[in-house]
Formats: sequence, C-alpha cells, structure tokens
Amino acid sequence: MLKRRSEFEIKYYKFLSELKDEIISGRLKPGEFILPENTLSKEYELSRVSIRKALAELVDEGLIEKIPGKGNRVSLPEETSKQTITLGWYSDSYEIEIIEEIIARFEQLNPYVKVNLQLFPGTDYVYSLTQLIERGQGPDVFMVSDLHFRQLAASKQLDIIDPYVPEYLHPDKDSYPKLFEMFSLNDKTILTPFLFSPVIICYNKKMFSEARISNSYKLENWLDLLDKAKKCTKDETVQDLVEQYGFCFSASSNRFPVFMLQNGGRFFDENRTCSVLNSKENIEALTFCVDLMYEDKVSPIFSHGSNHMAENLFMRERAAMILTTYFFMNEFRDHKIKWDVMPVPKNKKNATLLLGGSLGINKHSEMKESAKALINYMVSTEAQTTLKRNGCTIPMLRVVAEDNHLLQPGIHPDNYNAFKEVMPFAYTTRDLNLTNNDIELLENELQFLWANMEKPEDACKRIEKLLNDMLNSTNH
Repeated sequence: MLKRRSEFEIKYYKFLSELKDEIISGRLKPGEFILPENTLSKEYELSRVSIRKALAELVDEGLIEKIPGKGNRVSLPEETSKQTITLGWYSDSYEIEIIEEIIARFEQLNPYVKVNLQLFPGTDYVYSLTQLIERGQGPDVFMVSDLHFRQLAASKQLDIIDPYVPEYLHPDKDSYPKLFEMFSLNDKTILTPFLFSPVIICYNKKMFSEARISNSYKLENWLDLLDKAKKCTKDETVQDLVEQYGFCFSASSNRFPVFMLQNGGRFFDENRTCSVLNSKENIEALTFCVDLMYEDKVSPIFSHGSNHMAENLFMRERAAMILTTYFFMNEFRDHKIKWDVMPVPKNKKNATLLLGGSLGINKHSEMKESAKALINYMVSTEAQTTLKRNGCTIPMLRVVAEDNHLLQPGIHPDNYNAFKEVMPFAYTTRDLNLTNNDIELLENELQFLWANMEKPEDACKRIEKLLNDMLNSTNH
C-alpha cells in the first residue's frame, strides 16, 4: 500500500523540485546565488533546517555549492549532472542544419541541459513518433507540421501532446493568427507555432527577361498568368519538342486547391454535411488547370501528385514559373539560376494555401520544464533570427519574419516579403474541411482528370458522390 505524503513532505519536495528545475532549465545560471535560506524558509513555509537539508541534497548532486559567508551558488555543470532531453524531427526537413545550430546555442545558454536531435523518416513520421511515445521512449519535444497535426487528429492520438504555448506569445501582436489556428483544437492552441509558408509563385528571372517581362511584374489574374506562361514557353518546331514551359502545374494537394479557392470553390459545405465539389466554381477552376497542360500547352503533362517534379524542372531551367513554398525555396540557395517570388494571381478572389510547423511536448516526458525551456528558446528572437538568416523558411515571430536587415544575398529572393501580401487571404487545409482520407481519395481519383481521361464536370460529379458516400459511412 502506497504511503500518503504528509503536508511537510509535499512542501519539502515542492521546494526541492522547483529549485532543481530552476537550475536545470537555465533560469538560474551557473555562478548565480540562490535566495537566502531565511527567505526560502518563509516562501515555502519550511524550517531553515529543512531548507538546509534540501540544499545539501542539491550539493550532493553537484547542482549547487555552498560558499562560506556568502550563501549557495549554482555550480558549473559537470557532464554527469546534465539533464538530457530529446528533440524529434523529420529527416527530410530543410531546416535540420539550422536546428542543430539552434540546439548548440541553447546548450550554451542552458549548461545543465543536453539536447539530442532524433531524426525520423519523413514518410512514417507520425507512426514512428507515436509508437515510441506509447513505449515510453519518445522524444521530449517534437516537430509537428500541419499535415502531422491532421494525422494525429484523425487517428485520435493528439492526447500524446501536453498542450503548451508560452504565455507571453500573442497571435495578433507577436505572430500571425492563422498560424495558431492551424494547431488548435476546440479553439485552444495546443502546440507552439515555429515556422510557416504560404504557397507562392516562384519565377525564373532570366526567362522573364528573355520574354521581355519585367522582373518587378506582378500577376494580376489567371489570364495574366496564362499570357506570361505563353510568352515563356519555347517550342522546338522541327522535332515537335518543347524546350521550356512557361508554367509547371502540380497536382499536389498542397498546390492545385489554390485555383479552386481563387474561383470561390470549396470541397464541402461550411458544416461538412455534404460535398459541393460538383459546382460551377470548381469545374471552372479544374478546367483552367487541365487546359494549362492540354489546351494551352504551357505546362508539361503530369498525372503524378508530387510537387517535387515541378520544382526539379524549375531548377533545371525548363519551367519559368511554379507554385511552391518558402520551405522548398531552401533548395535554391546559392543555385546558379536567378529567381524570385511574387504573390499568386487571383481570379474571382485572392486566395492561397498556408503550411506550417509547430513544437509539441510529449505528455509522458519526465523533463517538461527543460522541454518548455527549449521551446521558449526556439521561438525567441535569437533562435528565430538564426532560422531566418540561414534559410528561406519564414519564422513565426513577426518581428523577425518582417525584418529586412536579416535578408542574405544568395539565400533569400529579392521579393522575400511577398509572403506579407498573401497572408491576409491564406487558407489552411483545415479551412477546406478536408480530412487526410479525403485528400487520399482526391489524389487517387483526380489522376484520371490530370491524365486527360475524364472531363472536369464528369470528374467533379463522380468524386463528389464518392466523398459523400465516405462521409455518410463515417457518420453512421
């Protein structure tokens, strides 16, 4: 039978654990003196004898040292007294080297904490993460993208997360509200946003120049996009080949919905009671996408959903424009091509998609104070500045994201701040009322449309029925 703690024991161990956490988390630095014993005695309602006993335990652990006539001082850490926490990340992230630099600086500032970076395969990230956490071996802190968040929600595994957002962070003042909404459940943000990117247009400056298009040009609408894509498309008429395309369409679920949103289209009604895919707005948007490939012939014909195909053609200078993200732009750093970005065009309305990443704490972590300290540092001005200086990915902290003094030639495009123009009308995948099962169905069924084996109106009608059938089976 477990012994019930006395009131004295509760107060004693509260003092011991709180002081230990202050030291290990770095809030008390090596060389700093802790409060006098009589002050601690009053604050924790313990006798000075009990306070001295607790302090002696920390002396034995090597966390503090008693300085005669002066008091108790935080010790310089020994390797054996360091607390080790693990940060989980996915292996195909573009930010890994930057994260390693952030960790190194955090360890300098928090000498009692060592951070191990644990990489998981990108394709099975959520599965690998949840399996380890269930076995009690999961990382203390881990990266969660908006896709991972939806996967965890769909599998009812969000309970592996101990909700945490630093109290001092305010979505409106310090960041962007949409980013916080992306990682919220029942109107409560349960993860700390870390980075983000809207979908944007990336273009080849050399190809624009050859087509006599100004590098400061902005695409106003779909007709404008088509016109410029035609000017940048080059045919080799002798061999009936295309030397370069003006645009490269991507069937990725993180790309093509931009056109539907811009035309006022939706996948489901507002309350997700039924699919509204078979609407005039959606048919028009998908017709425009298909025509880019088959009618106007300004884009290569793809039936594959990978957005990397578009980016790879762009890097080989075989496509003048693509829809991409600030994440993928890290591939272009110090590349020989001359490129820049601009906001996506509009049709009936302005719209684009928003992707993001956040930081979560393992609910079963035994070192939550150190985990919180790591997250606090990763969203600090210093760490967010490191993120921006070394890559194109946009940090969540507004004051850093919009600081032009941090822009580096060879890393950032001239018009890096284009993201500011599109954020007011950015939609998340959650705004689309799409589940991961919906996305999987759409990617499988739309292949017939992308392969020009089905008309947009027929595809919309057929897939709407499939979505409604799946919705009804789920509800019943």
